Amino acid sequence: MRQPVSAGMPVVVKIGSSSLTGEKGHIDEMKVEAVVRQTADLAARGHAPVLVSSGAIAAGFASLGFTERPIDIADLQVSAAVGQMNLMVRYGEAFARRGIQVGQVLLTRHVLSSRTQYLNARSALLGMLSHGVVPIVNENDTVAIDEVRLGDNDQLAAMTAHLVSAGMMVILTDTEGLYSDDPRVSESAELLAAVKHSDAILDTLEATRSKGAVGSGGVATKIVAARMAAFSGIPTVIASSGVADGVRGAVAGDAVGTWIAPRSASLSARKLWIAFGVPTSGFLTVDEGAASAVARRGSSLLAVGVTAVSGTFERADAVEVIDAGGSIIAKGLVRLSSAELTGAIGSHSSVVGGEVIHRDDLVVLIADSR
Repeated sequence: MRQPVSAGMPVVVKIGSSSLTGEKGHIDEMKVEAVVRQTADLAARGHAPVLVSSGAIAAGFASLGFTERPIDIADLQVSAAVGQMNLMVRYGEAFARRGIQVGQVLLTRHVLSSRTQYLNARSALLGMLSHGVVPIVNENDTVAIDEVRLGDNDQLAAMTAHLVSAGMMVILTDTEGLYSDDPRVSESAELLAAVKHSDAILDTLEATRSKGAVGSGGVATKIVAARMAAFSGIPTVIASSGVADGVRGAVAGDAVGTWIAPRSASLSARKLWIAFGVPTSGFLTVDEGAASAVARRGSSLLAVGVTAVSGTFERADAVEVIDAGGSIIAKGLVRLSSAELTGAIGSHSSVVGGEVIHRDDLVVLIADSR
């Protein structure tokens, strides 16, 4: 199932806070050096590496005198502002010793929700790679309050992997990979060497919400990220940051960590943006006929099949389409506002002026399509 990354293709490496810090939450210089060495090795082997790095808050709160990661939003923002500078200095110096120039890229989900800014981010990243610059990507935690609270650099890595058309996403963490159960509490937990992105075991693990003391991600965010990458046709390897040549092995197709195989066919850039770049503003519940037409036949969603409307949204906002059992089957851009659609539930297309969501603006998300 595993495959090496084709020569010359970009590789996105994501490193979490817990893999960059010591016991007291301070940035560990040796760990920074280790991830830089592995990332630089990719460049030496002809790949165009992109480093998605957490750790800004961890790099900042100790400098401000905090003994542990703060809880207050303002303190988190200040820590991020100070820490981002500290972290980039460390990265810049470590890469410079290897003759590599780096560039800082700070993104937020809000930026990526704009189609224009989404394309601009893609252009900037590809431009950096064309000049041999290693982009170091992070969420802009100083201003993105939701991201500071939740932290989803795993998902940001998946978005970045799509933006640069990566050949692989490697998520470095403080475990050997994904396990069938929590290895800290279960003696029967087994390392999952290779899985498909649609496997049921990932659904079970995605329900896990455990987080680290320094970082703010967890198993669930890594699985969501891997599945996001899968829609781009990009495989993911989740591996230990403590393995000296883990990234090299992952890219070579060796048995390192957990390999998560992608879909055989990737979505278009626009549909990936709809699926993962645009925030959900509401929900449409549909009957069995509409669910089948959308999920199985790739049809547009018509008002006659809508049975309920939830949330407040305007035309061109993104909504999720839910079947009668409550499962999400699709996401798309609506052509009617919530107020308009509420009054048109069950109506013929001729009455409402066309489709509720045209198939060109609709992404099927059910497991069978993964």
